[in-house]
Amino acid sequence: MRNKPIKHLGQNFLTSKKIIEDIIRAADLSPDDVVLEAGPGKGILTEAILEKIPRGKLIAVEKDKRLVEYLNKKFAAVYSNLGIIYGDILKFDSGRLKANEAKSYKIVANIPYYITSRFLRKFLESDYQPSRMVLMLQKEVAERIACPERSQNGCKESILSISVKAYGEPKIIKKVPAEFFSPKPKVDSAILLINNISKDFFTKNKLDEKKFFELVRLGFSHKRKLLKSNLKNVSHLVANIEEVFDKCKIPQNARAEDLKSEDWKCFSKGLHFFEHLV
Repeated sequence: MRNKPIKHLGQNFLTSKKIIEDIIRAADLSPDDVVLEAGPGKGILTEAILEKIPRGKLIAVEKDKRLVEYLNKKFAAVYSNLGIIYGDILKFDSGRLKANEAKSYKIVANIPYYITSRFLRKFLESDYQPSRMVLMLQKEVAERIACPERSQNGCKESILSISVKAYGEPKIIKKVPAEFFSPKPKVDSAILLINNISKDFFTKNKLDEKKFFELVRLGFSHKRKLLKSNLKNVSHLVANIEEVFDKCKIPQNARAEDLKSEDWKCFSKGLHFFEHLV
C-alpha cells in the first residue's frame, strides 16, 4: 500500500535557506537555549536551530510517523541535544521542558496554518509560557495579529489578535511568498515574532485572565452587531454602561473589532463583570 502524501497533514515545507536565516535571526538564539519546534518536517529549520544551540536542547514534535523516522536517521548520530517526539503538538505538555530544568524556552516553528489559533492559545495561556515565539503564519493572519495598538491604517482586531497582544508584543519580520514552500500553498505567508511573553497584563492590572477573555468573546459573539448589543447580558450589572463607554473613550457605536487590548482592560474594570458574567 502506498503511503499517503505528507500534504494531508497540512504541511508545507520551507525550501529557502534565506528565509530560514531570517527565522533564526528573529529567534535570537543563544548557545544554551532550550527550543521547542512544532512540525519539523524534513528538518531544514531543525538543523539551523541546532547549529545555534550547541550547549542547549531542541525538542521537535512531529505528528507524521514517517517524518519522525526520517529525522531520526538524519540527525540522531550527529546531534545529541535533539529530542524528537512523535505526537500532536496541541497535546504536548510544555511542563515537560520545565521538568528538564529549563528556566525558559523559545518556540520556533513553521506550523500547519489550520492549527494557528489553537497553537497560539495553548502556549500563550500556559502556566509555563515561552519567552519568545517565531512562527510562520498565513500572511493575512499575521498582519491582523501584528496590527499596532495605535495604528492609523484602520486594521480590525479579532479575538486572536487581542489574545496575542495581551500576552506579548507581535511583530511581522518578513512576508514570505508561496513560492518558497513545497508543496506551494494557495496563500502567502509571513514570519511573526511574539516577544516579551508574560502574564504581566493580567497581574499588573489585577485582571482575572479567564474572565477577561469571557468578556472579549462575548463582545465578539455577533461580529455585525454593536459592542453594546453584544454586552446586553452584562448591562444589568451596572446602571451606567454608557458612562463606562465614555470613561474608556469608546464610541457608543463601536464594534468589538474596533477595540484594542487597552480598551478591553479599561472596559472590563469599569463593568465589574467578574462575579456574574453570563
